[in-house]
Amino acid sequence: MHRATKIVSTIGPASNDIETLTRMIAAGVNVVRLNFSHGKAQDHIDRANMVREAAARCGREVAIMADMQGPKIRVGKFENGKIQLNTGDKFILDANCELGNQDKVGLDYKELPNDVRPDDLLLLNDGLIVLIVEKVVGSEIHTRVKIGGELSNNKGINRQGGGLTAPALTAKDMEDIKTAMSFQADYLAISFPKNAADMIMARQLANIAGEKYKHRPQMIAKIERAEAIPVLQEILDASDGIMVARGDLAVEVGNAAVPALQKRMIKMARASNKVAITATQMMESMIVNAVPTRAEVSDVANAVLDGTDAVMTSAETASGKYPIETVEAMSAICIEAEKSESYRLETDFLNVMFSRIDQTIAYGALFTAHHLKVKAIAALTESGSTPLWMSRHNIDVPIYALTPSELTQRKLQLYRNVSTLHLAESTDRDAVMMEAQRILLEKGLVKKGDMVVVTWGEPMGQTGGTNALKIMKIGE
Repeated sequence: MHRATKIVSTIGPASNDIETLTRMIAAGVNVVRLNFSHGKAQDHIDRANMVREAAARCGREVAIMADMQGPKIRVGKFENGKIQLNTGDKFILDANCELGNQDKVGLDYKELPNDVRPDDLLLLNDGLIVLIVEKVVGSEIHTRVKIGGELSNNKGINRQGGGLTAPALTAKDMEDIKTAMSFQADYLAISFPKNAADMIMARQLANIAGEKYKHRPQMIAKIERAEAIPVLQEILDASDGIMVARGDLAVEVGNAAVPALQKRMIKMARASNKVAITATQMMESMIVNAVPTRAEVSDVANAVLDGTDAVMTSAETASGKYPIETVEAMSAICIEAEKSESYRLETDFLNVMFSRIDQTIAYGALFTAHHLKVKAIAALTESGSTPLWMSRHNIDVPIYALTPSELTQRKLQLYRNVSTLHLAESTDRDAVMMEAQRILLEKGLVKKGDMVVVTWGEPMGQTGGTNALKIMKIGE
């Protein structure tokens, strides 16, 4: 069954073996996320090699996303590992404290006392604990507990409304970018960007690190800071896609604001010809349960109906008990949700200005395929630009990108409704057309007599040159 929405899955202790990972890819994983918040450089290199091997076993390409840790703002460690805070308690966050106790705890982000003011709300452990700032004395932030709970070592801190000055790229991130480029990560996810400048800097660092490998990754901005929302268009313009990172974002802007922001961000990404990933707690209960809750099913389905390119798993597949079942369940939900979608291409095209020939061909292919009810669109592509433009509009016709480039195949794994096939490079148009037909037939994607819309560029073999469209009947 064709599935348009892609699945990004994080690997960790629960999926860090070739057999489990191979079964996850066979179940539907399109992109594997390596979380650089955990593990050493060699761990990520080994996992990247394992992803490539598992993908080869499944006979298809899978993209790798290297997710940078970013400026994790956390409390330090406690003498006994954890404490219990009760409503009304006084508690101090002290940048100079070495080991915490019932009265205070240290900070790994030493600038926090300079970033907060009296009456600010600090949310710890993903918002489960709330502290009210009463005063700041030197390195100490004196607070009163508004919502209590158990606080253990290294839990995260957010300031409600955002406004922390920590830079998006840390020294660790800069080293991790070099590691990610050493195994040619297809996507680089940048945590906590505040503006376009953060993404431009990250891209420059990645391009420099990847230069000796002749590799340039796609850049994903993780939207998880309140201050990123007003400049979202600028961040989109500087990126290749965004991740709706609902965890930290919800802590900063409030849970109730996130659903509307999710819809807005996905809509803006599609309008800007960028990709969108919806992430955090999508199948959270499957960390310990073999089936998702009804609310989780609705959450994934609604992201699909919003038009997201991909849905993502985190702990569910990294440390949960049911990584394979999680992917299977998520895939099934996506397929069912896609069946209910409505297609209004004419409305989509009303205000579109075609500024390039290849873009015009892409939209022409969609319009033709929609009205003729063809079996498939076959885009012969070098760079993947034509399938990207096609994928920004919902259509009930699968798009097959045929390309000689493995890197392009991997990049396209994140594009909604685009499946990739390897096509040998050639400058002979007739030979290429015959080979494209053969591949589609051999894979069972079409049968003789089916109509297919084909796009390509002449002369063949040049990047960014799509300039031709043909309606072809298979076998004729």
